[in-house]
Amino acid sequence: MDSIAVESAQIQESDFLVAVRELNSLIGLKTVKTEIERIINLAKVDAIRRRRGLQTADMSFHMVFSGNPGTGKTTVARLLGRLFKGLGLLSKGHLVEVDRSCLCADYVGQTATKTKKVIQSALGGVLFIDEAYSLNTKNGSGSQDYGKEAVSTLLKEMEDHRDDLIVIVAGYTDLMDDFISMNPGLESRFRFKIWFEDYTSEEMAMIFWSFCKRNGFGITKEAYARIQRLFVSHTSGKEQPFSNARLARNLFEDAVINQAQRLSKVDNPKDQELCILLQEDISA
Repeated sequence: MDSIAVESAQIQESDFLVAVRELNSLIGLKTVKTEIERIINLAKVDAIRRRRGLQTADMSFHMVFSGNPGTGKTTVARLLGRLFKGLGLLSKGHLVEVDRSCLCADYVGQTATKTKKVIQSALGGVLFIDEAYSLNTKNGSGSQDYGKEAVSTLLKEMEDHRDDLIVIVAGYTDLMDDFISMNPGLESRFRFKIWFEDYTSEEMAMIFWSFCKRNGFGITKEAYARIQRLFVSHTSGKEQPFSNARLARNLFEDAVINQAQRLSKVDNPKDQELCILLQEDISA
């Protein structure tokens, strides 16, 4: 996305370009970044046409994010809010993250009101509905399908506020396909569909290293080699359904805990010892 041109006098360059750099700096997500670049290029030209009083295509920027958990969907959604605000297509650029429980009420007639309140809070930014496919199921008692009521309300509000709201629905790929097909209006509203692939073993190791740097830790070559072997084993093992950043975070936190147990037996450890992870700190 480094090639995105910006009309300097009109676009809020600072946050827009910072968001572009943050998106480019995310580990992996090559396919996602390519698709986001296409969408931003379209949005950029659309914004220029609006500012110049030219007619724009009757198109919204609502999106479907599909893929396994922990593959960066929420992070990318948050950056998109900032990017669209920088382009002048969103007034605030904030992110409101919800799930079914935030949209569906417990009694008849309350879901539409609850959903509208959530949408009001997201106006000017991005409404991110995680596990959106759960709206395609009935409530616990099975007596009422409040999810369909929420979807119907959502579709109307999306149309009414299309100039200052982006809705992103997210979840597992197959389940999201079923969700989009549950209502004819969903297919037409969600023009852009982006797939978030699982991380490779190399990318997982890089994510682990990013957690180290972010928290002021170094790691020995032996420890990093052990990390790489663990992720290779994980991504190739049939017992593991997918690889994501949460696994890398958990492994990092385990390493910090193990380091603390090791150093608790050392009298007055040196600064270097406090800030380095050894091979023995890496849990199998």
